[in-house]
This record gives sequence, structure tokens and C-alpha cells, in this order.
Amino acid sequence: MSEVFRSSGDLLADRRYDYAMAARREGDLAASADLIAQALEIAPGWAAGWFALGEVERDRGHREAAIAAFRAAADHDPKDALGARLMLARLGVENTDGGELPAMSPAYVATLFDQYAPRFDRALREKLAYRGPEILRDAVGRATVAADRPFRFRRMLDLGCGTGLAAEAFAPHADAIDGVDLSARMVEIARAKRLYASLEAGDLTAFLAARTAGAADLVVAADVFVYCADLKPILAAAARALEPQGLLAFTVETHDGEGVVLGAGLRYAHARAHLETLFATLPFRPLVLEPASSRREGGEPVPGLVVVAVRPG
Repeated sequence: MSEVFRSSGDLLADRRYDYAMAARREGDLAASADLIAQALEIAPGWAAGWFALGEVERDRGHREAAIAAFRAAADHDPKDALGARLMLARLGVENTDGGELPAMSPAYVATLFDQYAPRFDRALREKLAYRGPEILRDAVGRATVAADRPFRFRRMLDLGCGTGLAAEAFAPHADAIDGVDLSARMVEIARAKRLYASLEAGDLTAFLAARTAGAADLVVAADVFVYCADLKPILAAAARALEPQGLLAFTVETHDGEGVVLGAGLRYAHARAHLETLFATLPFRPLVLEPASSRREGGEPVPGLVVVAVRPG
């Protein structure tokens, strides 16, 4: 993430940073840390510099130095666009908000995908073999057959719509699709595909809360909840936005333990039992809850789940 805010505003500090990154690529982490420290002497308020130092110290196995650097990055980046608080959580530092895991800041998610947007579709499809929308489409299709209902929806809400990949998969089955994403640049690309009745850049829960109650009969979230630790507020808002017998469909990454964990890729993984417990507190009845990997990393499938639930009524 530090690449987004690479410039410190001081040419000399930036040059030290460039040398530091070259040393890091060559495997000389000690030299890299020293050069970043020199840059920070010149520009002590540079959040991206502190973040880069945290990454290098982490890679050196210097945990306390990494924690100190990431804390400094967080102090100089109040909106946490770099994700320093997530890095602190990965290092075992207690969440100051009182929860088990920190929530990803909107600024972090928006910044991440704003920079990723131009190459998003190609990177996902070609490098990660991403097929989340197709997994969801097939799961929803099976659920409609089992419920003896048409595989057709009046209005679909696409949460975290990105560049519109889910809309492409569901367009033959939906009369109208409304989308939302935190990244304005992703929304721009989705809009160019002309698949949506409406699109907006914003928060998922706020988007759902603004819908008329019962306005939709399908809510889809393809590979979006990996950026959300606490799903309950979003799912409760989705239940309100759905009409009786409306469907909710989403993918998540999962793990063999309990609860929710923050992985090395800075994405949340939700245990199956955690989701089952969560659904017991919400006006949903799961129809599909199956293992399904929506992407590959390092040549291996990332463990995941596909979920389709109905709002009874």
C-alpha cells in the first residue's frame, strides 16, 4: 500500500526510499531498513515511510521494531489508508477499538481498489483464476430449482460490485441491478459496462439502509466479505432490503478454526460454524452452505464457502 503515497514531498527522502526498495528487492533488509530510517530523519511525518519500515522490520524478524514503525504509520495516517492497523493486528497487537479484530478502514479498501482498478479484471481472471460470480450464479440457480421458483429476479443489489463481474454473471437473470463499491474508480469501470440500473460509490451498509424495505429480491456479494470482519450489521441490513422469500448470496474465505481470522493477505476468513451461529441470530435460513474456492494463490485453491440464504416470510 505504501506505493500509493510513495512521495514524502522531499526529493532527498524519496531518493533514500528508492535506494531502500532496491536493497529490499536484492534481499539486503538491513541496508533497506537503514536507508528508510535515513529518509524518515528527513521526513519524520511520512506515513508511507514508516509503513515501509514496518514491512522491512517484520521481514527481518524484528517484531518490536515493526510494531513501533506501524504505530508511527498509523499515527501519521489517521484514516488508515495504508492499513497499518491491520498489520499491527497481524503482529498480535490488541485492537484499540475493543473488538477481536480491527475493521478495515473505508480509506484502506477504497485506496487498495482505486489503484487496482485498471488491471483488476485481468489480474483476477488470469493470475488468480477467480470465479466467484460464476460460483454464486450456479449456487443461486440450484437454490431456485430446490425451491421450485424461477431463476429470475426483479431487482438485484450487487454489494462491492467492483468492475461489474457479478453483474455480468447475473444479468440474464435480473431485470435490474443496483451496485455499490467503496472504490470510485471501480464504479467508473462498472458503469462503462452498462449493466446497472444505478451505481454509487459508498459504504455497503449505508447503501442497504437507504433502500426501501423489501425493495430487492436478490442481494449478492461476490468475494466482498473477505474485507469485513463483522458481517452481522451488513446481513441485518440486507435482510431489511429483501422482500419475503428474497435471496442473499455471498462467498467468503474460510479456515478450520473458530470465529474470524485476519490472514497474511490482509483478508478475513470466516469459519463455517461462525456463519451458522450468525445466521441463527438473523432473519435468514441457509439454503446452500458449501465449500467453494473462488480463487487460487500460489497455485493452490484458497479455502472458501458459498452461501445462499432465504429471508423467510
